[in-house]
Amino acid sequence: MAVVGKKKYTEADYQLLEEGAPFQLINGDLVMSPLPTSYHQILSARLFKVIDAFLEQDNDQGICLYSPIDVVLDDENIFQPDLIYISAERKPELLQERIMGAPDLIIEILSPSTAYYDLKQKKDFYELYGVKEYLIIDPIRKDAEVYFLTKGKFNMQQKEQQNGTVSLNTLSGLQIDLQKLFA
Repeated sequence: MAVVGKKKYTEADYQLLEEGAPFQLINGDLVMSPLPTSYHQILSARLFKVIDAFLEQDNDQGICLYSPIDVVLDDENIFQPDLIYISAERKPELLQERIMGAPDLIIEILSPSTAYYDLKQKKDFYELYGVKEYLIIDPIRKDAEVYFLTKGKFNMQQKEQQNGTVSLNTLSGLQIDLQKLFA
């Protein structure tokens, strides 16, 4: 991931970019990402299918969206997580032309070019702005970590290897079979 330029950028600057430009605004820095690998996209599609099927089966009126989608946290932080979930109660508040605030759940699939941002800077902002749950998928190590926000801090709730199953608090009853995910 390369940082473009040296000045601090704002949401107004970000809005001047072409639609679909591979940038995120992280702490005022305009950060460009290379396109994800095919395996990254396969994992993203599999996760979306599992979550979407669960939402339809459970008649949940929440919504799961996948990248690219802007999540605006403040004037200097606009991220594009791999997947997000917004509960039915929070859809009217957050779901606008872009996502305006912290979704209930954010899923990031690590890649060599984004891991630092996903594990450090973005994670800290997700915590600060009140994302309830953060799922990190590591396709190289074939594992997953689930963090849940408690009293304003992320606490690791679960860490599973490729033969494990992940459960999420924000989507109670959903089981993500990592063996099927990483197949």
